[in-house]
Amino acid sequence: MIDRIVSELGPWNWMVLGIVLLVMEVVAPGVFMLWIGIAALIIGAVSLAIWDAAFWTWQVQVLAFLVLAVVSAYIGRQIAVSREGSVDQPLLNRRGAQMVGRTATLAEPIKNGRGRIRLGDTLWRVSGPDLPVGAQVRVTGAADTDLELIVEAI
Repeated sequence: MIDRIVSELGPWNWMVLGIVLLVMEVVAPGVFMLWIGIAALIIGAVSLAIWDAAFWTWQVQVLAFLVLAVVSAYIGRQIAVSREGSVDQPLLNRRGAQMVGRTATLAEPIKNGRGRIRLGDTLWRVSGPDLPVGAQVRVTGAADTDLELIVEAI
């Protein structure tokens, strides 16, 4: 059944698929569908050139598309990683990491390894050794998954 559908559509099915994927990329950007769409367009162009070749069955076309899609997605990922580079403000949008090295006074005691400090206008959760209210602490780290600072007594 699929053999009949592919032969009736001809090489244009790959072109249509590629264009649909590129339009989807414009509507929902993420740069992933771009590379798969490019792979479909390449298979469509190759299909236009060698459609009557005996070896160019729909199975070969699908296999070539899958391989090309994986390769193009990998190349696209490498391009994206190489373009990230270093930024001039590496701590931007990383509030916890911005606090490392600062000193503060405990607003709530650290009991069972948990307490709170006030830095600026924010009350931060902290973890560290048990200490009483008013103890001076230095921020030594920050948990990335939640806004919790790691402190030590000064």
